[in-house]
Amino acid sequence: MASIRWEQTRLHQKSLMASLSPTLQTSRLRSPLLQQTRNATFIPRPRRPYIFTQMVQLTDGSTYTVRTTTPNPLYRPAKDTRNTLTWQPSEKALHNLELDEAGKLAGFRGRYGRSFDITFDKSKDDPQIQNTDDFSDLITKYVSKDASVSMKSPLRQAAAKKKR
Repeated sequence: MASIRWEQTRLHQKSLMASLSPTLQTSRLRSPLLQQTRNATFIPRPRRPYIFTQMVQLTDGSTYTVRTTTPNPLYRPAKDTRNTLTWQPSEKALHNLELDEAGKLAGFRGRYGRSFDITFDKSKDDPQIQNTDDFSDLITKYVSKDASVSMKSPLRQAAAKKKR
């Protein structure tokens, strides 16, 4: 009797394994641990920005349209080909302009005076107008003649002795 039961359980185990084998095989295929998968590398596409239509108005009043990423509908440049000496070299009105957009030249003149200007003309006719930036008279007052001799280089002193 015990041998019959053992055979029945053995048959039952075989039939159970046979009935479960397709599900075990399919579950193995679906398992990520048992099957390798390789995803494609992600390459981001370049973003194309939105393009606006913009009207550019030059200093003489003429306009033209451009396509740009700037959302301003109207652009008025401070300098363009109509009011720049580089583009209009024969225009007499542009020759007298001094290039001082940021006010740096005026600040320099306020601090150091106008003696550094190339076009600064010193009036030779009027002796009353004195250059306030000339400090050479102050320097010559404090330097004696003996000190000026000692300030010369030793090579020049040796050359002067040889000439004598």
